[in-house]
Amino acid sequence: MTSAEPEQASAHSYFIFFVFVIAYFFSYFYRSANAVIADDLSRDLGLAPAELGLMTSLFFLSFAAVQVPLGAALDRFGARFVTSGLMLAAVLGSLLFAVAQSFIVLAIGRALMGLGMAGVLMGSLKAFSGWFPPRKFATISGLFLGVGSLGALAAATPLAAFNEAVGWRPVFLGGALLVFAAASAIALFGRPAPGASARTRADDEPSSLGQIFASSTFWRIGLLAFTVTGSMFAYQGLWAGPYLVDRIGLPPIATGNLLLLMGVGVSGGYMIIGWLADQLGLAKVTAGGAIGLVFVQLVLAFFPVDAPSGVLAGFFLMFGFFGAFSVLFFALIRLAFPLNMTGRAITAVNFLGMVGSALLQWFLGVIIGLFAVTESGSYPPQAYNTALLVTSALIVLSVIYFWPLLRDTSQSSSVTSKT
Repeated sequence: MTSAEPEQASAHSYFIFFVFVIAYFFSYFYRSANAVIADDLSRDLGLAPAELGLMTSLFFLSFAAVQVPLGAALDRFGARFVTSGLMLAAVLGSLLFAVAQSFIVLAIGRALMGLGMAGVLMGSLKAFSGWFPPRKFATISGLFLGVGSLGALAAATPLAAFNEAVGWRPVFLGGALLVFAAASAIALFGRPAPGASARTRADDEPSSLGQIFASSTFWRIGLLAFTVTGSMFAYQGLWAGPYLVDRIGLPPIATGNLLLLMGVGVSGGYMIIGWLADQLGLAKVTAGGAIGLVFVQLVLAFFPVDAPSGVLAGFFLMFGFFGAFSVLFFALIRLAFPLNMTGRAITAVNFLGMVGSALLQWFLGVIIGLFAVTESGSYPPQAYNTALLVTSALIVLSVIYFWPLLRDTSQSSSVTSKT
């Protein structure tokens, strides 16, 4: 028999939420930090755009590489020790990043941070699958990402100010200590829900993972996750900063302010999209968010430099808001597979999102690097315009492939039999 679905949330459910959301705050901080310190990293270690993009993308690449085995581990062993154990790699990675004097050490540290944080979001969602009823999953997932994404706000103006005052290295030294404390809290208090560990031998069969990857519905959701999540993190985690510095001509603090506003949009989006999806339908809201993200990127690709600063601020707020709709991919997958398969199903779609983040973060660096550097040492507006047009086109193609799911308004039946 499979694990029983929880009928209602308890007081301890929200304590579990609190324990995991602290860890996710740091995960979001790490994935976003390079956008603010990109110029300093390039200058201090002599990184070209492709190297900066590759190094930054290693967080997502290592993150993605462990998603499939992570899902099986979460379904077998639970989130408590899998998540906290992996976070120790992030502690080591943060330390290496802080002391790095070469591209190689910097890259290893970044990859270890991604590996260590790979289990935080997925472990949290797996834990919530046992502690919260299915009907609340979209809402609790959105709230979780909304609170946790405040880490992106910390990685914007506060990080820019801290970086100007003392440099970026102390940030990661202190981060190592705080991540270790968060991992310890999960190990001590993140116990599984009663009955959530009930498994059968059949649950462990590789065929269950094959069912996931054989589903066309999984791929319709997963490829949209690849492009939407990928482009969102490619910009928020790195290229939005250089866009504002090179394309718009903003100084570091002003750039940090707009990245902060982008993070506010993400957090606000996470907070309300669960409710919005409950009112209008998961598939419709998911597609609408993707289309909104395309609209914002197209505007930024042709944005006039002399436009009022408030207009640019509004579009960065919208960028974050529509990017936050990516959380609905997890709710779609959660309702598509039984509870005993949620770890594998959620991590499988997250795998595609993180691969998209890694590949697009690197690929946009390659695109930008194709353009000649100007006399001021920056890259021309055409470089960033081209990057934005490429990601917009990829999202449009994935929305077209996702479109048939809009006919399935209930989103409540298993898709494991759909091919």
